[in-house]
Amino acid sequence: MAAERLAEIPEADIDPNGVFKYVLIRVHSKEDESYVDIVRGYSWAEYHADIYDKVSGDLERAGDVDCECVGGGRIKHDSAEKKIHVYGYSMGFGRANHAVSTEKLKVRYPDYEITWANEGY
Repeated sequence: MAAERLAEIPEADIDPNGVFKYVLIRVHSKEDESYVDIVRGYSWAEYHADIYDKVSGDLERAGDVDCECVGGGRIKHDSAEKKIHVYGYSMGFGRANHAVSTEKLKVRYPDYEITWANEGY
Protein backbone atom coordinates (compact mmCIF):
# COMPACT_ATOMS: atom_id res chain seq x y z
CA MET A 1 0.00 0.00 0.00
CA ALA A 2 2.81 2.45 0.83
CA ALA A 3 4.41 2.26 -2.62
CA GLU A 4 1.07 2.83 -4.33
CA ARG A 5 0.29 5.86 -2.15
CA LEU A 6 3.67 7.46 -2.84
CA ALA A 7 3.41 6.70 -6.57
CA GLU A 8 0.14 8.66 -6.71
CA ILE A 9 1.87 11.90 -5.67
CA PRO A 10 3.12 13.95 -8.65
CA GLU A 11 6.87 14.46 -8.31
CA ALA A 12 6.76 18.03 -9.66
CA ASP A 13 4.13 20.75 -9.66
CA ILE A 14 5.10 24.33 -10.44
CA ASP A 15 3.49 27.44 -11.86
CA PRO A 16 3.49 27.67 -15.67
CA ASN A 17 5.51 30.91 -15.90
CA GLY A 18 7.54 33.37 -13.90
CA VAL A 19 10.10 33.47 -11.12
CA PHE A 20 8.95 32.01 -7.81
CA LYS A 21 9.99 30.20 -4.66
CA TYR A 22 10.08 26.41 -4.52
CA VAL A 23 10.59 23.70 -1.92
CA LEU A 24 11.86 20.14 -2.10
CA ILE A 25 9.68 18.00 0.17
CA ARG A 26 10.44 14.46 1.32
CA VAL A 27 7.20 12.53 1.72
CA HIS A 28 7.61 9.52 4.05
CA SER A 29 5.29 6.54 4.22
CA LYS A 30 3.95 5.86 7.73
CA GLU A 31 3.83 2.15 6.90
CA ASP A 32 7.50 1.51 6.06
CA GLU A 33 10.78 3.29 5.32
CA SER A 34 9.88 4.32 1.77
CA TYR A 35 9.74 7.94 0.67
CA VAL A 36 9.57 10.15 -2.40
CA ASP A 37 10.99 13.63 -2.96
CA ILE A 38 8.66 16.14 -4.61
CA VAL A 39 9.13 19.65 -6.02
CA ARG A 40 6.52 22.35 -5.48
CA GLY A 41 6.87 25.96 -6.63
CA TYR A 42 4.25 28.71 -6.77
CA SER A 43 4.23 32.45 -7.31
CA TRP A 44 1.52 33.00 -4.68
CA ALA A 45 3.94 32.13 -1.88
CA GLU A 46 5.52 35.01 -0.01
CA TYR A 47 7.70 32.54 1.94
CA HIS A 48 8.99 29.04 1.25
CA ALA A 49 7.13 27.91 4.36
CA ASP A 50 3.82 28.96 2.78
CA ILE A 51 4.29 26.32 0.10
CA TYR A 52 5.50 23.68 2.53
CA ASP A 53 2.64 24.29 4.98
CA LYS A 54 -0.03 24.02 2.29
CA VAL A 55 1.40 20.99 0.46
CA SER A 56 2.40 19.02 3.57
CA GLY A 57 -0.94 19.78 5.23
CA ASP A 58 -2.89 18.53 2.19
CA LEU A 59 -0.78 15.36 1.88
CA GLU A 60 -0.82 14.54 5.59
CA ARG A 61 -4.58 15.07 5.86
CA ALA A 62 -5.05 12.60 2.99
CA GLY A 63 -3.35 10.03 5.26
CA ASP A 64 -0.53 7.53 5.56
CA VAL A 65 2.35 10.01 5.03
CA ASP A 66 4.54 12.44 6.93
CA CYS A 67 6.41 15.30 5.24
CA GLU A 68 9.66 17.14 5.83
CA CYS A 69 11.10 20.05 3.90
CA VAL A 70 14.65 19.29 2.80
CA GLY A 71 15.35 22.71 1.32
CA GLY A 72 14.22 25.38 -1.05
CA GLY A 73 15.23 27.87 -3.68
CA ARG A 74 13.81 29.66 -6.68
CA ILE A 75 12.65 28.62 -10.12
CA LYS A 76 12.57 30.70 -13.28
CA HIS A 77 10.05 29.06 -15.64
CA ASP A 78 9.66 30.24 -19.24
CA SER A 79 7.09 27.98 -20.91
CA ALA A 80 7.32 29.83 -24.26
CA GLU A 81 11.05 29.07 -24.49
CA LYS A 82 10.64 25.70 -22.72
CA LYS A 83 13.30 26.58 -20.17
CA ILE A 84 13.48 26.14 -16.41
CA HIS A 85 16.33 27.37 -14.22
CA VAL A 86 16.59 26.25 -10.57
CA TYR A 87 18.76 28.29 -8.20
CA GLY A 88 19.15 29.99 -4.83
CA TYR A 89 18.13 28.93 -1.35
CA SER A 90 15.53 29.31 1.37
CA MET A 91 16.36 31.39 4.43
CA GLY A 92 14.20 29.09 6.58
CA PHE A 93 14.88 25.65 5.09
CA GLY A 94 18.32 26.08 3.53
CA ARG A 95 19.37 25.19 0.00
CA ALA A 96 17.58 22.29 -1.66
CA ASN A 97 19.63 19.78 -3.60
CA HIS A 98 18.99 21.43 -6.96
CA ALA A 99 20.32 18.38 -8.82
CA VAL A 100 17.52 16.27 -7.30
CA SER A 101 14.94 18.99 -8.00
CA THR A 102 16.12 19.26 -11.60
CA GLU A 103 15.75 15.50 -12.15
CA LYS A 104 12.16 15.63 -10.84
CA LEU A 105 11.39 18.53 -13.19
CA LYS A 106 12.93 16.69 -16.18
CA VAL A 107 10.41 13.88 -15.68
CA ARG A 108 7.52 16.38 -15.66
CA TYR A 109 8.96 18.50 -18.51
CA PRO A 110 10.93 16.10 -20.75
CA ASP A 111 11.11 18.47 -23.72
CA TYR A 112 12.50 21.41 -21.70
CA GLU A 113 16.02 22.70 -21.20
CA ILE A 114 16.42 22.52 -17.41
CA THR A 115 19.45 23.93 -15.63
CA TRP A 116 20.48 24.68 -12.07
CA ALA A 117 23.06 26.67 -10.11
CA ASN A 118 23.81 27.25 -6.43
CA GLU A 119 24.38 30.95 -7.04
CA GLY A 120 21.76 33.58 -6.45
CA TYR A 121 18.96 34.03 -3.97
